[in-house]
Amino acid sequence: MAVTSRGASTYRAGLVDSAAASRGAAARRGGRLPAGRAVARLLERPLTTYYLIIIPAVLLLAVGLGEVLSASSVISYAQGSGSYSVFVRQALWAGLGLVAAVVAARVPPRVLRGASWPLLLGAVTLLALTYTALGWSVNGNRNWLRLGGLQLQPSEMAKPALILWGASVIATKERLLHSWRHLLLPFIPGCLLVLALVLGQGDAGTGLVFMTAILGMLFLVGVPRWFFGVGAVAIAAGVAGLVAARPSRMQRVLTFTDPFAHPDGSGYQAVHSIYALSTGGWWGVGLGASREKWGLLPEANSDFIFAIIGEELGFIGALVVLGLFALLGYAGLRIAARADTLFIRLAAGGITIWLVAQLIVNVGAALALLPIAGVPLPLVSAGGSSLLTTLAAVGVLAGFARREPGARLYLQARRARRARRAREKAAERRREKQADRTGSAGGE
Repeated sequence: MAVTSRGASTYRAGLVDSAAASRGAAARRGGRLPAGRAVARLLERPLTTYYLIIIPAVLLLAVGLGEVLSASSVISYAQGSGSYSVFVRQALWAGLGLVAAVVAARVPPRVLRGASWPLLLGAVTLLALTYTALGWSVNGNRNWLRLGGLQLQPSEMAKPALILWGASVIATKERLLHSWRHLLLPFIPGCLLVLALVLGQGDAGTGLVFMTAILGMLFLVGVPRWFFGVGAVAIAAGVAGLVAARPSRMQRVLTFTDPFAHPDGSGYQAVHSIYALSTGGWWGVGLGASREKWGLLPEANSDFIFAIIGEELGFIGALVVLGLFALLGYAGLRIAARADTLFIRLAAGGITIWLVAQLIVNVGAALALLPIAGVPLPLVSAGGSSLLTTLAAVGVLAGFARREPGARLYLQARRARRARRAREKAAERRREKQADRTGSAGGE
């Protein structure tokens, strides 16, 4: 949306007036605003949502890199690949992910909508390839691809692709959404196709995250309540079928309520996760000083990295990590609530629900409050496919935040101000050069 210079000037004047009013009120109260009012004023700033996306994401990425280095160093050294092999690989993926985030933040929403169909088709193709000779099984789940020396997890790439595609097809039918048939078609068939490919790989945890994101987007768009009742029954039946289909899943469900009943069997991971968290106490044993990472806790650098965080950084450190996720989730929902287009509202809401659902499943398993599902902690766990796609999704959220109405006006006014200053400096340099030439001619 274009903004006239008059509109930009009015917006700048409003900012100045608001700031002056705040300073005057603060001066009358002795130079300080009440805490509640100060937070409210901070939340009203044009780029607050943008920084609430960027700062927690960067801090979580930094925590993740540090903990991946700590949790993986011992096992990597024991396997003969060097203490830093997993960390270096994770750092490379983080670099690629940051580039993807910067690019995604610059892509206009209309381009994202146009790319949603190719992205979904690409994700479906990669998921289908896992059923061929290119597929590779890890821990009983055939959800990896080996392409030369590169290993990819297509289900991670399918998450943002499905959300952007769903937001696009629903937004295209915005004027027809009063009819539930237009609301559900082709969204539900497309989601079921992706979900079937993911569940067919044996990855029930990722399938649960997909289901949550799908239902969350339908809730945001206003699907009738009866649909959620039907959906809940269908999901419960599907989960029951998946659990019954594999004895290891059934054992996990039966023992997660009391993992100490089978401490050397199906409850082994949960028991050692609890040991790690309880050892950390309030402040932790110190970064790099974990005991459970010495081969006691399986998947310490990926699915159970939250337990290592609790052990090394303590309850306070774990709480800070959860607080950063809370800020990120709040910012995503804030974007969805303030969006001026249906596509941005659904895409931002879907991405946020995906990240929060994955957080709950991962942390719930580490705390032995949920069965172990084998999903990574976003931005923190080791895993290149997960980290790359999550950072790209964060970049999409950051781009949406910069396009909030207030942020858009502020940024346009700032660009106009910088352009004016550049013109003024250029004019000043021209005057100086003219004065120098005039002085030289007079001297001659």
